[in-house]
Amino acid sequence: MPETHAATKDRSSVRSLLRLWPYVRPVRTRLASAAFVAIVASCLSLVIPLVLKWMVDGPVTDRDPGGVWLGALFLLALGIAEALLFGLRRWLVARPLAGVEAAMRADLYRHLQRLPVAFHDRWPSGQLLSRGTTDLMLLRMFLAFPLTFLLVNTTTILAGFVILLIQDWSLGLVLLVPVLPLVILCSLFESRYSLVARRAQDQVGDLTTVVEEGVLGIRIVKGFGRHRSQSLAFRALAERLRATELGKARLLGGIWALVMIIPELAIGAALVLGTIQVADGALSAGTLVAFLSTALALRWPVESMGFLLAMSQESATATERFFEVMDVREEAEATDPARAPSAGVPRPETGGLRFEGVSFRYPDADPASAPVLAAVDLHVRPGETMALVGATGSGKTTLTALVPRLHEVTGGRITLDGEDITLMERRRLRELVSVAFEEPTLFSASVGENVLMGSADADEEALLRALEVAQAGFVQDLPQGLRTQVGEQGLSLSGGQRQRLALARAVVGRPRFLVLDDPLSALDVHTEALVEAALRRVLQETTALVVAHRPSTVLLADRVALISRGRIAAVGTHQELLRGSEEYAWLMSGSTAVEEGVR
Repeated sequence: MPETHAATKDRSSVRSLLRLWPYVRPVRTRLASAAFVAIVASCLSLVIPLVLKWMVDGPVTDRDPGGVWLGALFLLALGIAEALLFGLRRWLVARPLAGVEAAMRADLYRHLQRLPVAFHDRWPSGQLLSRGTTDLMLLRMFLAFPLTFLLVNTTTILAGFVILLIQDWSLGLVLLVPVLPLVILCSLFESRYSLVARRAQDQVGDLTTVVEEGVLGIRIVKGFGRHRSQSLAFRALAERLRATELGKARLLGGIWALVMIIPELAIGAALVLGTIQVADGALSAGTLVAFLSTALALRWPVESMGFLLAMSQESATATERFFEVMDVREEAEATDPARAPSAGVPRPETGGLRFEGVSFRYPDADPASAPVLAAVDLHVRPGETMALVGATGSGKTTLTALVPRLHEVTGGRITLDGEDITLMERRRLRELVSVAFEEPTLFSASVGENVLMGSADADEEALLRALEVAQAGFVQDLPQGLRTQVGEQGLSLSGGQRQRLALARAVVGRPRFLVLDDPLSALDVHTEALVEAALRRVLQETTALVVAHRPSTVLLADRVALISRGRIAAVGTHQELLRGSEEYAWLMSGSTAVEEGVR
């Protein structure tokens, strides 16, 4: 996982939470209305002590049953009104906040689709998943409850203290004594709790990653009998999270205890002093009852501040984690011609696919390390099929990934029919170039939907043609044919079946340029021969770059490029390279020996 922010304590929680404003702005009227309703409801509770004062000093003292019943009815009406207003507040915020959460989740998913492949190579999927689920749920809860009640409770406390000071300023000052120590305690709590909250949320992401890997890799776990080691690894992470959550609980329990004890001591002191004043005749019994009732009504707003601050801190870290992903720059649609890496290089007259002095190193690679690709010059002529051959780690797959701009070249340029791909919009580039990777990836959708991801405009005729090219006739034997759901990652199919569907997806749109990364590696020799025969017809209609490991795949190509240590070592026909390149002959002899052994 990328390094998390160790300096979380130095950032402002308020500044982090303010970044939510663009999402909150559309529902600000409903939120403001809900806050106003909640303030009115909370302030109604402060009217109750005033009614009690009137009842004690009036009807109770005068022994007037009618007045007591009138006061009781008034208190009942206040209680019902307060309950209805809080219910109205809940109704006002429920739908808009669900919309805010949905909008943030949709934006996060859209943004993830547009981030460079290098980003996804670095970030564990569990971390991204926890940001799109747990963190956004925390933010919805914050907007629904803590945000409103931080304002409501602050307003209630201020209004309550004004009432207390009006009733008796000396007793009011006694209750004001705890304010300064409580502010200091809350400040210390906030700085410490933010660190623990961030650690816990990151650990949830790590745990999610382990669970996801365990589910997706269940065949490996079972196949090698690694249940115990996987369980121990999960238990270790779960124990770390448990320890962190206990630390959070200790901090929250400590601040809650102090926030409760200090005001209680102040209320106790005010009760003793008030009782003495009533005994001396300096204070009426009704005023003391009203004062203490008001003070008790303020207990929850004061005591809940620790809980609300804790939720606010967790929401601030959730916001920070959300925007850590959202702040990553998306793939640029096209490079400014003036800033293109090779703006000064004249365009070649010939078309096709051309690599001109292309070099590449991964973004997080050591600057002192050798590049993955260095000064690659290669020209695939229009309508030609070029096989790319090399030892493991020579840079074949990386070179093919540069054509659809899954990675950006760090030097030189790549052109399609003379046009620099960095100056093209990605949508247009990926309409021109179709790809099939060595590891076929299918989605939890139907067979037909998986194949048609290769071309949004393809019709049923094109779909059936692509399946024929890929020798994917097995589809007709599936329970629902093309409508059969293949399940997560297509694991309900065999490796060869998945690879054939991935190949069908690559050719369904009749692309002008085709990039295939060892597309036949999972096929048996008989199916491979059938696929090669059909694929040969497709290759006649396109310009193709094919990563090949077997001589049978190489023979599909018009010419072969040998890549060695990130450079093009030789280019020629299969026979020319067999005669002129010892490395190529060695690679092909190894492949031939393996194939002969299989046969």
